[in-house]
Amino acid sequence: MKNQLIKAAAAVPALRVADAGYNAEQIVNVIKEHRDCGLIVFPELCVTGYTCADLFESDLLLNKAEDALFYIARKTADCKGLTAVVGAPVRYENDLYNCAAVISEGKVCGLVPKQFIPTYSEFYEGRWFASGRNIIGRTVRLNGENIPFGADILFTDTESGAVLGAEICEDLWVPDKPSSHMCLAGANIIVNLSASDELIGKREYRKQLVSQQSGACYCAYIYASAGPDESSTDLVFSGHTVMAQSGTILEEVIFPDRPHVCSAAIDLCRIMHDRRRQNTFESSDGASYRKTEVNIKAYRKPEVTIDELAAILNDIPYKTDRNPFIPSDDRELGERCGAILKIQAQGLATRVKATKIYNLLIGISGGLDSTLALLVCAEARKLVPEIKILAYTMPSEGNTSKLTYDNANKLMSLLADEINEVSIADGVKNHLKDIGHGAGYSGEGDTTYENAQARMRTYILMDAANMKNGLVVGTGDLSELALGWCTYNGDHMSMYAVNASIPKTLVKYICRAYAETCGNDEIKKVLLSVCDTPITPELTPNDGGKIAQKTEEKIGKYDLNDFFLFYTLRYGFEPSRTVSYAMKAYPEVDREQIISAAKRFFTRFFTQQFKRSCLPDGPKVGSVTLSPRGDWRMPSDAAVTMWLKDLE
Repeated sequence: MKNQLIKAAAAVPALRVADAGYNAEQIVNVIKEHRDCGLIVFPELCVTGYTCADLFESDLLLNKAEDALFYIARKTADCKGLTAVVGAPVRYENDLYNCAAVISEGKVCGLVPKQFIPTYSEFYEGRWFASGRNIIGRTVRLNGENIPFGADILFTDTESGAVLGAEICEDLWVPDKPSSHMCLAGANIIVNLSASDELIGKREYRKQLVSQQSGACYCAYIYASAGPDESSTDLVFSGHTVMAQSGTILEEVIFPDRPHVCSAAIDLCRIMHDRRRQNTFESSDGASYRKTEVNIKAYRKPEVTIDELAAILNDIPYKTDRNPFIPSDDRELGERCGAILKIQAQGLATRVKATKIYNLLIGISGGLDSTLALLVCAEARKLVPEIKILAYTMPSEGNTSKLTYDNANKLMSLLADEINEVSIADGVKNHLKDIGHGAGYSGEGDTTYENAQARMRTYILMDAANMKNGLVVGTGDLSELALGWCTYNGDHMSMYAVNASIPKTLVKYICRAYAETCGNDEIKKVLLSVCDTPITPELTPNDGGKIAQKTEEKIGKYDLNDFFLFYTLRYGFEPSRTVSYAMKAYPEVDREQIISAAKRFFTRFFTQQFKRSCLPDGPKVGSVTLSPRGDWRMPSDAAVTMWLKDLE
């Protein structure tokens, strides 16, 4: 498969103000020490120092600065596949420009001038520098070479797929940012060479700017700001470096020791998928930009196997969450769980108000999904006080365990307005007898016996809803829908499916978060018991009253299934790439086990689409969902062949 992981860095070198020779040497040292990177970004005017002030009028300084660019290029020519971007003043015709110089494999490939020149408050760049906003299609002759020069240059590496655009400091702070136009023209990496002085509150604002621009433009954004070696006559510089991708901060450092290099992995595969997926991200301005070739290598090699990519992810290093649906920060997780529950409850409340049907019927099994659905009903009742929760537990003699039965009854007694118990044992036996099956379980693979119970429960709920003028609230979750682990027209069906976009791994966390914050010890105790109960449909005979049928023994661990689901739907990864990421996230799981789990996932995902094509309504709460009316439209008879071959 193609490797589109690029190791990129933002560097703050040691610096002497107005000593271009010393500064060039420091820059060369940093580049050589980090030659495994594909891209290194340095601060604004780092060749001379940003704070040279009227020394920028000195021809000596300007001559030495221009010489330094070619010195850096010569000394780093052996750093194959690496592009460095450094800041330097450059003369052109009658003016001086604050430029980003792009250097790759011994060549100064282009010079991009700063477009917005701040001359306010502590900034007075307009005293020395001209705006490069109107510099289009030009070249400047330096060191006997014609160098592309202008605000209309993008730097491309066709092998890795990197397209680089450069802006300088203030260019990020204006409403009409140059990087927005660069990204619409194809740039997927933006570098910002900055010299932003440190003030109270400014760090967070810069960080937000970088994060938001990377998110709005679906790009990687590398921001490198001048360090404390700049003149402190009136200002202090912090060496603030920020690296972000598509709205997520990858790395951030402030006030580092010099030299300092902050590095992270850029995933061009994810960036380009987001752009293709978001059709409002329209391509434009492409004809307005010149393309200059540079070398920005993918880390290690351009084509990789599953094992090689997994090794790269470990070596870069690349953060890969084991549970991508679940925030790793406890505070954020608690907030996320609360927000999700509010969305679910609001969706249900809106449906109730629209139908003017206030009785909510829900089947309670004592498992995770029905527990979460019951909590949603309880939260919706807070929004619509007329709501009545009519809870039903429908045990199957010999199959339902004592643990789940007890938990179901405790939950209903604590949260429901009406409690009903309807045994399905006789109904299922009679039904099976009528169709010629026989009353008992025939052993492994007897889906008729298993599904008859799920359909009987739905049958009871639907008819009870007709009798009591109610709505049947669905309990099935996103993971079950992805795997088809639901009985068609059984637990597959409801009148409003509140859990339809909640993956199984997240269901448990929401229930646990509710337990810790509800302020009711009885509710907390039973919720924690539910969270600790093995996941089971209980459609086969139990083991002396204990749970015998465990879902994850049949369809694999839900955390791995949810991992595959996330990277397949959210980023469009091919199976082999997803497996490499899973090997990184689950180092304790054997490689062959992960591949086997992936084969099972993709086989089920494709063959069970017909169940997803006719899902009931339900609220979307995250970026990954399988609603046939919303985010996922897939033919029910699509072939899984290529996806399985990709794993070979």
